[in-house]
Amino acid sequence: MKSPATKKLFVMMVLEFFIWGAWLPLIWGYMGADGLNFTDLQITWVGSAFAIASVLGIFFSNQFADRHFAAEKFMSFSHLVGGLAILGMYWAKDFPTFFGLMLVHSLLYVPTISVSNSIAFTHLKDAQKEFGLVRMGGTIGWILAAWPLYFILEGKTGADAIAARANIFLISGAASIALAFFSLSLPHTPAKPASKGESNFAWLKAAMFLKKPFLLILFIVTFIDATIHNGYFLLAGNFLGSDVVGIEQKWIMPVMSIGQIAEILTMAVLGWFLSRLGWKTTMILGILGHAARFAVFAFMPENQTMIIAVQVLHGICYAFFFATLYIFIDAAFPKDSRSSAQGLFNLLVLGLGDLAAKWFFIPLQGRLTSEDGVVNYKELFLWPTGLSLAAAVLLLIAFFPPKQLAPPEEVTH
Repeated sequence: MKSPATKKLFVMMVLEFFIWGAWLPLIWGYMGADGLNFTDLQITWVGSAFAIASVLGIFFSNQFADRHFAAEKFMSFSHLVGGLAILGMYWAKDFPTFFGLMLVHSLLYVPTISVSNSIAFTHLKDAQKEFGLVRMGGTIGWILAAWPLYFILEGKTGADAIAARANIFLISGAASIALAFFSLSLPHTPAKPASKGESNFAWLKAAMFLKKPFLLILFIVTFIDATIHNGYFLLAGNFLGSDVVGIEQKWIMPVMSIGQIAEILTMAVLGWFLSRLGWKTTMILGILGHAARFAVFAFMPENQTMIIAVQVLHGICYAFFFATLYIFIDAAFPKDSRSSAQGLFNLLVLGLGDLAAKWFFIPLQGRLTSEDGVVNYKELFLWPTGLSLAAAVLLLIAFFPPKQLAPPEEVTH
């Protein structure tokens, strides 16, 4: 029997990830030479705002939200103020204002990712079985976020299309304010005071387990893969819309959303593959998905059909590595350390890996761009291709989890 709040929780997840998916793929070109004309360093700082908020979330803001506020009220306040901040980015044209608004939005938005999960787990009768369906709403929200701009960009090309990208902030902000009001209808989820002896730095206990070689190797590989994963969202939008590939501006986000559709399908069969291939092989395939996609970008940029087709590899990249990673953490860490361990690896995925992507790939693309604005995409994409292959080899030769950590036959979340 489904929990009474399932539909509301599903809508919550749709809006939660719609907000993020509405701006992430296209903000980079908007800040470039044809848009706001920010320098590479300024673009890097704006891109780092979300990662900075993610790092602070691991150490402070997530626990602060959980322990001091009713979750639905925190969601409402954060999305109202954060929504107004990202709405303001539509009108912001100078770097200090633009960066400040993005930082405010990120600091308020990032904690709501964990708070929304907390609300869902609190009100689902059987979270093991029901959370997967609720969380799928987030993926659907990301897919839906690709389509408003399709209609806004209809008939626009060149500088006009880049300028019209500013509408991503209106779309994201409107969704954020909608979620602010919708959150007040969510079931009450009271604050959770820290249990006796619980530390704000519980993740340090989880970090002690990295003394085990197989967990340390996985930690290093996760950092590399998270850097590549975040680099994809940073680089792909401009590449798809470039003269080399030639995809119309209005189609960029829908084409990228093919990856999220593939993610849903891949998650449905992940348990089957895990039970037959095991942890290592499954995760290696996820990493090699990145290598294959970026290799196609590097060597076949003019084959538009192939460029579009390889977007399906996102499903393998996400499910086979990141989803498998979280399932593995749940199996490898003691029960009292699992939550902290998930947070520790989230520090890589949403925080440090994202920071590394911004500070590595944005300057790299700048160095590989000629004076007339032409990017050497072949050399640019050979970097993440090589990093992916190196991470896969490292996992192959150095990752040996204990045999008693058997993969599950069915994945429900």
